[in-house]
Amino acid sequence: MNFKRLLAALSMGLVIAILCSMASFSQQCQNIRESVLRLHVLANSDSQEDQALKLKVRDRILLESEHLMDHVSNRQEAKQIASQHLPELEAAAQDEIQKQGYDYPVEIRLENTYFNTRQYGSVTLPAGQYDALRVLIGSGEGHNWWCVMFPPMCLPAAEDPKQIEDVLNPGETDIVEGGEQYEVKFKIVEWFEEIQDCIQNWMQPSDQ
Repeated sequence: MNFKRLLAALSMGLVIAILCSMASFSQQCQNIRESVLRLHVLANSDSQEDQALKLKVRDRILLESEHLMDHVSNRQEAKQIASQHLPELEAAAQDEIQKQGYDYPVEIRLENTYFNTRQYGSVTLPAGQYDALRVLIGSGEGHNWWCVMFPPMCLPAAEDPKQIEDVLNPGETDIVEGGEQYEVKFKIVEWFEEIQDCIQNWMQPSDQ
């Protein structure tokens, strides 16, 4: 009987320890989400032509925004700068689309949107809600491309750029650069975030 109680107590302690560990990891993931600004380019469709156009628009946006994040120190500043330049970025994207012989409309906006766990270079970002500069070409239903706009990992020409380790604490930096050692935890977080996102969407009032 005592052995069963001891085993139950040890099992409960293990469960509590795992939950505490995941709670800490989840908070670190949230801090990561609140420290970066993503660039998200969505193609009109998955046709070869539309995907090629997406890359042309991507290159034009990166060219036009290469110095936007000069001397920017945090995500809030990055969002303010990006918001101020939305009209010219959208005009540049529309110009590129027309140069490539298409008449698709394009819309660029700042949004808070859900992303799955994704890797960019040596950095892995956990699933969840992120602020992003989103470029929607035409219907925006095609395969997308993304990068990290702040810190300016995809803007190599930025002056005095912040690096990922400059905006995250050492523990958070270890998570995004840790690769395979956090793979299981990333999967758990992604599963949890997908359920949470579904619940939030379900609870939102209908427009009808």
